[in-house]
Amino acid sequence: MATSVDIAGQTNVKSEPNVIPMIDVMLVLLIIFMIVTPLIANGFKAVMPQGKNLTPDGEDDGEVVLGIDESGKYFLNGAAIPNEALQDQLKSIYASRPDNKILYFRADSKLKFSKIQEAVEISRQAGVRVLAAVTEKQQVGGLFDQEKKEK
Repeated sequence: MATSVDIAGQTNVKSEPNVIPMIDVMLVLLIIFMIVTPLIANGFKAVMPQGKNLTPDGEDDGEVVLGIDESGKYFLNGAAIPNEALQDQLKSIYASRPDNKILYFRADSKLKFSKIQEAVEISRQAGVRVLAAVTEKQQVGGLFDQEKKEK
């Protein structure tokens, strides 16, 4: 805190804020976040979860299922479809469905994430409003079951 002495010997406290330490702290935090943020984004890995289906809820006959195999080929309701024709096929299917715009999505676990992202974007452009990821049922004796037994 800065003080000044008057001629009569009285001291007056100056009420000027000292912002230098605050600026130093803010610059250090800025540098830390500039370095750490890209590292966090690079380490992201998406793994589809395995779960226990409490009630088996398979896809009905009228539902649309988009599958992608390990090589990136599309399968619409089990039938192979050229990658270029996917968006047109989905548009024609969902044009006649004003309410039910759900797409069940099934992808190989070894598929690159960029292919999944591409399929999601194509689906969104074709009019799909809800994407439901289809996962495999968790195997008995999986990781979670082992942890429960250990406790």
